Amino acid sequence: MPKTILITDDDLLLTKMYRLNLATEDIHVETAKNGQEAMDFMDKHQPDLLLLDLLMPKIDGYAVLEHIRKKKYHFPVIVLSNLSQDIDQQKCLELGARDYFIKSDMDMPVLLEKVQAILAEK
Repeated sequence: MPKTILITDDDLLLTKMYRLNLATEDIHVETAKNGQEAMDFMDKHQPDLLLLDLLMPKIDGYAVLEHIRKKKYHFPVIVLSNLSQDIDQQKCLELGARDYFIKSDMDMPVLLEKVQAILAEK
């Protein structure tokens, strides 16, 4: 049975790029355009991994991380953000994120390797 990754990002071009790089026989990709859509999805179907942007309309990524913590969900979260301040990364890690990538510095093969390693643990 394929693993499910939920990509939550309001940048549709980036979402499409992530989907193209991640979707395989072993990985099913779902998408959400904002934090509300992500929370609605995860309350019905727990993904095996969440890729999460922080700056989104309606509900931001920090609120999504807080929702995950409040509901005691146990799937890993990788934050993909343009926020490059250490304080943002620290806050996400404190809220339970497994890893943090700055979009402008991100190397897709490194992200894919991280995703594969996390999914292999499940």
